[in-house]
Amino acid sequence: MTTHDGEPIPSVTDATLADIAANGIWRGAGLDINPAVLAVAQALLAALQGTAAASELPEELRELVGGVRGRAATAVRRVSVAEGTDLSVFEIRQNSAEPRPVVIVPAGWNPYGWLPFMVGYLSLAARGYHVLAYTPRGMGQPGKFYSSDGFIGVAGPDDWSDGSKMIDHAQEQFAPGKIGFMGLSYGSGISQLVAAHDPGDRVATVAALSTWGNLATSLYDHGTRHEKAAELLIGFTGAEEGQEAEKFDEETWRILQDFLAGRNMDDVVAWGTVRSPETYLDATNARGVPTFYSNTWHESLFPAREAIDVFERLTVPKHLSLWIGDHGAPEGAGITGVVTGIPFPGLLAPMFEAYAWLDHHLLGEAPEVADWPVVSSQVMFTYETVPTPIGRRITVPARREPLPSWASATTATEAWYLSGTDTDTDGTLSDKPATEWSRPFTVGHETTATAMDDIMKTGQKEWSGTPKPYDPAGFERDRLLVWSTPELSGGRRIRGTATLRLTVRVEAGDAATLVAYLFDAAPDGTARIVTHEPFTATDLTPGTERTVHWALQPTAYDLADGHRLVLVVNSRDQLYAFTGQQDSRITVTSTSGEEAVLQLPLG
Repeated sequence: MTTHDGEPIPSVTDATLADIAANGIWRGAGLDINPAVLAVAQALLAALQGTAAASELPEELRELVGGVRGRAATAVRRVSVAEGTDLSVFEIRQNSAEPRPVVIVPAGWNPYGWLPFMVGYLSLAARGYHVLAYTPRGMGQPGKFYSSDGFIGVAGPDDWSDGSKMIDHAQEQFAPGKIGFMGLSYGSGISQLVAAHDPGDRVATVAALSTWGNLATSLYDHGTRHEKAAELLIGFTGAEEGQEAEKFDEETWRILQDFLAGRNMDDVVAWGTVRSPETYLDATNARGVPTFYSNTWHESLFPAREAIDVFERLTVPKHLSLWIGDHGAPEGAGITGVVTGIPFPGLLAPMFEAYAWLDHHLLGEAPEVADWPVVSSQVMFTYETVPTPIGRRITVPARREPLPSWASATTATEAWYLSGTDTDTDGTLSDKPATEWSRPFTVGHETTATAMDDIMKTGQKEWSGTPKPYDPAGFERDRLLVWSTPELSGGRRIRGTATLRLTVRVEAGDAATLVAYLFDAAPDGTARIVTHEPFTATDLTPGTERTVHWALQPTAYDLADGHRLVLVVNSRDQLYAFTGQQDSRITVTSTSGEEAVLQLPLG
C-alpha cells in the first residue's frame, strides 16, 4: 500500500508518538521536519482515504481516525485563487444537516504545506468542525500534492486575498455557521491579517500559535538583523538547492537579499510593517475579533517582546499564553502526533487551550474560557523532573501565573550597577553606582555564552524538561565581559523586561554589535539562561564614548535563594548579523550621570 503520492506508507507505532512527544516538530539543527511527524501525517491521510488500514495505527490515532470517518468526509483538492494560481487544500466536511462552524488553517512555513498537521485537523473535526487546511502561495515541493502554485509573498496582500478566497470556498462547500482561523507560525500571522482585511468581516475568532505581532521588529530590532531566522526560512520553502529565488515574488526576493546584505533597511522595515498585524490593530479592534496568542520565552523567530507589545494593545476578547521553550515547541506534539497520551504532564495543554478558545467562540461551548485570565505566564523551569537515559522527564508541570495584563507582571525594579576592575577578573553587579573604570574585549567571535545551541532544538529540550546547561567559568574572557551579583538571599522573582545601559568606545570602525545575556548561576557553578538581546550602535567615532541602552527580551523567571545573577556582554551570536571591525576591541565603561546599570524587573 502507498500514500497519496505513491510512496510506501510508513509504519507508525507508540515509539513514533514518543519521538514526537520528546522531539516535537523539529529534528536536527535549524529547520528540519521530524521524520516521525511526517510518518504520522502520511499514515493518517492514507487511513482516511482508505489506502491503508487504520488498524495498523496506535490506539489513540486509530480511534481518532475511526471517529472522524464515522462523522465526516475528507478530500484533497486544488482551489483557484487567481489566474494560473491554485492552492492545495485538505478538507474535512461534517456529515451534518445543521450548520457547523469551519476552522480554516493556513499551513505553517515548511516544505510539506498542510500535510504535517493532520492530527490537528482530525482533532478539530472530532470536536464537530468542518476543516479547511491549505498551503499558502509558493510553498511546497515541485509536483507534490500538498504544494501550492504562485510565489511566496510572506503574508503580503496576496495572502490576505487568498485567505478570503478560502472563506468563499468554505462557504460554498460547507455553508458554515461561523468561521474561525487557526494557524501555527506563518499560518498564525496570515490568520490575523485575513481577519483584519477580509472584505466581508467574516472571521469570528483567531487562534494564533507561536505567532508574531510585528514582522519588521521580529527581523530587525535595536539596529540588529536577525540574520539566522531569515537564512533558515529562505531554505525551508521546498525549493530545490540553488532554486530558492524562484519561490519568491520579485519584491520579496529583493527585500530578503537587501536584508541579508544589510542594505536599504528602511525598505525592509516598510515591507515588514505591511505584513504586521500591529499595523492593522485599529481594524482588528473595530471588528472585535476574539484573538488567542501563544508565544515562548526563548523564541528564535518571533521574539516574545514584539508579540506581547501588540497583544497588550488589542481591545478585543483576548488571551495570551507564554510558554517555556522555542518556536512551535509547546504546540508541536499536540498538533502533529499526540492526541490523548500524556508522556509528561502539561504536554497537551497548549493545544487543548487553543481548541477550547475556538469551542467557546465558535460553538458556544467551553464556558470556562470566559473566566480565563487575560495572560497566563509559565514561569521558566519551575517544573519538577526526574532523570532518564536521554535527559530528564517532567513529573510536575511548570507553574503558570494568571495576570490581568503582561504589564501587571512587573511591580518593582531593582538597579544593579556594573563595576570594573584593574585586573582581568570579572566585574560585579552592586547596588552602588561606579565610574572611573573601563573593560575591553575582542569582538567578532561567537562564544559559549550563546542564546542557544540549535535553533528550535535547544528550546524543545527546555520545553520537555532539559534546559541547556552553561558553564560561566568557561566563558571566553578575552571575547566577552562578565559581571555577577553576590549570592542573593531569598532569590528574585524576575518578571518583565530588564534594561541595560552602558558606555562603549570602539577602537576601529563606526559600528558595534553588543549582545547581552542574563544567566542564573547556581552555587555549584552551573548556569541557565534567563534572557538575552542584541543591540547595534552605529555612527560611532573611534576613541569617542557613546552611552547606549536597550531592553532585553521579557521573561518570568524565579532566581533561587543563594543563586547569583550573571550579566555577560559579547559581540556575536549565531542568531544575529555581526556589525563591527573583526578582531578589534571594544571598551565598556561607565559615565558619570549615566552610570552603567542593569534594571531588573521584579514581580
